[in-house]
Formats: sequence, structure tokens, C-alpha cells
Amino acid sequence: MMNFVHRGSGAHVKPWLLALALLGPLAAPCAAQDTRITTDTTSATGHPPHYWRNVAAGFAASLLAHESAHALTSLTLGGRPSVGFNKGRPTVYSGFDVTNQRTRQFLFSSMGLNVQAMLDEGILDVPHRSGSSFERGILAGGIGTALFYITIGRTASVSDIDFMARTSTLNKTELSLIYGGIAAMHMFRISRDGHYANFFLRPNRVGAEGLLIGVDINPQ
Repeated sequence: MMNFVHRGSGAHVKPWLLALALLGPLAAPCAAQDTRITTDTTSATGHPPHYWRNVAAGFAASLLAHESAHALTSLTLGGRPSVGFNKGRPTVYSGFDVTNQRTRQFLFSSMGLNVQAMLDEGILDVPHRSGSSFERGILAGGIGTALFYITIGRTASVSDIDFMARTSTLNKTELSLIYGGIAAMHMFRISRDGHYANFFLRPNRVGAEGLLIGVDINPQ
């Protein structure tokens, strides 16, 4: 999957890698699962058919919304967004002069994270039948991207956080606290919402008790 980033976005480590690391216990299979118990993934985990495919689709939709928000913001403000390469990585550029068009560049760089945060907020706030696997993917995408940019992605040559700090009165720490705080609030709300049970941890196999965390090795 191509990682389309933009001026103000492309760190060396892709956001979805951090998200997978953070949500690893949710998705990783057992290291040595006892297939004598069950070989049916759905019956073992309680997930409906195509669960992980829908989660992946929701995650991809969140990233697409992030990049589309940048491009649309540039177009709306009179810019000419373009796709190029930064150290061999596909990169979406704003088309603005960072020195003379600071406000427009700031809006361009911030809009990706803003749209993802609004999507997550809408999912958690708007009354509807919530908890679908696609929604879980969107939430994971928004949280994972925010956590990426406030940690290892905040100092990259085309980092969102870096460009926002360069084009506003806020510094990287303040921006990280803002977006990190929003992500933390969403994570807390998800953990307290029964519709998103097992979002960060997954249940153990049928017939076993507790939650499955890390590696499960059967010596037999």
C-alpha cells in the first residue's frame, strides 16, 4: 500500500506500522495456537465473517480521509497540490510558499489530523448502531495516525507537526499535547463504551478464560 504523505506529513516510519504496534494484541494471532480446540476463527474469537477485512477497510478509509483533506484544503485556498517524492517516498505537496503563505500552509498541514479527529468524534457522538468492524478500523486509523505524528513522526522532514509549528505560534510540544490529548480522550471513551469491547485487547479462545495478551505458547 502506498503511503501518500504531504509537505508536513511524511515520516520515515509509516503511521499504520505504529498503529499495528499499538493495537498488536488486537490483531496478532497466537504464536502456537492449539488447533485441537478449534480451527474456526469466527467461533474462536466471536468475530463475524470478514471482520478483519472490514477493519482494514475502515483503517484505509481513515488514511484516505487524512490525505484527501490536505488536497481539498489546498484546492479550496487556491493552491495547486501535487504528488512528488521525498527521499523516494510518494509525497503530496501543498503548492504554498511556506514563508509567505504561512496561514494557508498551517491549514493545509493541520487538516488531515483535524478531519480524522472529527470522524472519530462523530462516530463516538452521533447516535447510531455503533461498534461495527468498519468503524473500529476508522477509529484505529485516527488514533494511530495522531499517536504517530506526536511521537516518532513529529521531527520528520515533512512532518505535519513540524510544519504546523513552523507556520504558527504553537510549538511542537503544544501541538503534540493538543492532538495527543484528543487521541487519549477518544481512547478513554472507547474503553468505556461497551459497543467497542475488546478494541485494545481480544478475548481468549473458546473454552479459555480471560484476555489474550502477547504470545500464547502451548508446550504440548
